[in-house]
Amino acid sequence: MTRLHDPDKRGFASDNYAGVLPEVLDAIAEANLGHQGAYGADDYTTALAERIVEIFGAGARAFPVFNGTGANVVALSAVSERWSAVVCADSGHIHVDEGGAPEKLAGLKLFVVPTVEGKLTPEAITAAVPDRAGDVHWAQPRVLSVAQSTELGTVYTPEELRGLAEYAHERGWLFHIDGSRLANAAASLGTTLRAITTDVGADVVSVGGTKSGLLGAELVVVLDAASAPGIEYVRKLSMQLASKQRFLAAQFLALFSGDRHLRVAAHANAMARLLAELTAAIDGVTITQPVQSNAVFAELPRAASEALMDRVPFYFWDEIRGEVRWMCSWDTTEDDVRAFAAMIAAELSRSAGT
Repeated sequence: MTRLHDPDKRGFASDNYAGVLPEVLDAIAEANLGHQGAYGADDYTTALAERIVEIFGAGARAFPVFNGTGANVVALSAVSERWSAVVCADSGHIHVDEGGAPEKLAGLKLFVVPTVEGKLTPEAITAAVPDRAGDVHWAQPRVLSVAQSTELGTVYTPEELRGLAEYAHERGWLFHIDGSRLANAAASLGTTLRAITTDVGADVVSVGGTKSGLLGAELVVVLDAASAPGIEYVRKLSMQLASKQRFLAAQFLALFSGDRHLRVAAHANAMARLLAELTAAIDGVTITQPVQSNAVFAELPRAASEALMDRVPFYFWDEIRGEVRWMCSWDTTEDDVRAFAAMIAAELSRSAGT
């Protein structure tokens, strides 16, 4: 097939823009040989189940799915009732970036809590969500959902997560972690996936794969089996059960080989820190959020941003403020970062001189 794109073109719009890890492509090719059972009845899915127990602890169960929205819909549906509500941050992906899927497909009411730096706290939840347990006129909170790392690139500490899990469990709620960038958070904290999921009291986790270099593969990990009865049926009902599931499982086996998931995440985080360091020194650029994972948020003159977007892909995060988001990926290089920072400096210098 003729290549349809310029492989030398780089961007900072999203870690979804990056390609697939070479080791993952090798794993797909290896899994492609011969015949294997469908719908998870294959050796790769069995091996992944064993690896998930090693990573997250005894009792953890893995359910591969196609995408992050599907992972969240399956996870939240499986731990909820028809009358349930989910408490989440005002910046949460399930609220602002999933097309209403948790509400329309899972039928769940979202109670949105204002946050600072994208992070929920027990105090903020108490102030925003009235205690109306048992009130038939009020959707009943069933799940507290947090994103780790958050949509603003910040990272919850294990202590913060444990406090939120305890807060939820005291109220009879379950604790869900939307971990599309879970590995980035773990790498930032210098810890393991288990330390920020199982060990802090999470019940169910959506584990990201695509943003770590996989090809259309995400994962729902149930840590408390009693919390998600019938999740197998929910996954099928939600159109997230893969026929050739071996190809999803093989990708996660490659990602979870040794500490590869942490190494690729740590690299993306390091590139974001470098980008923040270089651009913060440019007159006219203000870094607006703590840089704790692989995201950099900044404000600069709108005209400069628009001119730069014509050359390098990235987005406005807040159109009104002119805040932009720059994402680094597993394959972002130091040369990419330095070239982009130099481009920003040159554009702002040019704008200032006109």
